[in-house]
Amino acid sequence: MILRRAWIAAIESLLEQKSVLWVSGVRRIGKTILAKELPDTEYFNCDLPSTRKQLEDPEFFLHNRAVPGRIVLDEIHRLDDPSSLLKIAADEFPLLRILATGSSTLDATRKFRDNLAGRKRMLLLTPVLWSECADFGIADIDRRLLHGGFPEMLLAAAPDPAFFQEWLDSFYARDIMELFGIRNRIGFMSLLRLLLHRSGGLLDVTDLSKESGLSRPTVLAHLEALETSHAIVRVAPWAGGGSREIVRRPRMYGFDTGIVAHVRGWRDIRDTDRGHLWEHLVLDELRFRFPDVAFRYWRDKSGREIDFVIDRGPGGVDTIEAIIPPDAFSPQNLKVFRSLYPAGRNYVVSPHVKKPYSLKRNGMEVTICRPHEIPGGRDPGRRRGV
Repeated sequence: MILRRAWIAAIESLLEQKSVLWVSGVRRIGKTILAKELPDTEYFNCDLPSTRKQLEDPEFFLHNRAVPGRIVLDEIHRLDDPSSLLKIAADEFPLLRILATGSSTLDATRKFRDNLAGRKRMLLLTPVLWSECADFGIADIDRRLLHGGFPEMLLAAAPDPAFFQEWLDSFYARDIMELFGIRNRIGFMSLLRLLLHRSGGLLDVTDLSKESGLSRPTVLAHLEALETSHAIVRVAPWAGGGSREIVRRPRMYGFDTGIVAHVRGWRDIRDTDRGHLWEHLVLDELRFRFPDVAFRYWRDKSGREIDFVIDRGPGGVDTIEAIIPPDAFSPQNLKVFRSLYPAGRNYVVSPHVKKPYSLKRNGMEVTICRPHEIPGGRDPGRRRGV
């Protein structure tokens, strides 16, 4: 068993803050394995009829648990009334700590009638981070990009098209149809495949509607379901008021490089693909390290862009460029951005940097580092270098 130390540390920290922790993430991404790695924790699989039977009387069930103690309720949305159980636990058994898991966000299903405001913390489990790959015995960036971040696929000898196709089928059947009641499988899956083909590009709802054969309102509704179930990630544009900045169109990223490569029919990683897929891994690392930050990208109407920006408030705006060979970094786009917004730090993130270092380009200081080495985020815990 591979111990995912950074995620366990995050779970331990969040359980100290509130008695209920909701861990979400797409199916087969490793939520169950992670939950079972937690020490001194009682595990219950809510997919099992026997577990659901035990939980029919939440007060009795909770009263018979060890206090203080910790419980995992895996796939809790399979219960008839999961919201009531979590509310009772938070209000009446505050010394118990409950980790509840599900494929989607907490409010994805009508079963959660109470939003548990003030009673819970939330954690999104991403595909295996690049900073975790050493623990999986992976040092080849192309392998991580092509295999993706499902633990099962990352450890496989080769990417398995049957695995990815089965995931797509079960994602629709068990998440989208059950939680959102979307019955047009052909239209929905057509839209999802279009988004994966265009992963990392700008969102064009009108074009997606035309290509998928779905109405514009239907596309918008399906996009919301896909975001809620973590299959796609929306990155909004950042603009500070410049007249030539893109202010409306977000970027949309598929959640996993392996499934993006599968849908695109890639069997190896070409030089022209590598940097584009590396952006996905950088985004995952940023979402883990900075869970409360709304990451943006910057682009102007001349096509000059910055991959990601972090608004630090009075500290300015930090820029993050995802580039595999640091020597390929060109400061031209950054120079234009800094002429508009001079305050902030600049980072070029690369997978194989041994330790962070700084240099000056066109009078601007730039730090070269791996994505988890950007300061100011969640403590990633002890990591081996890649």
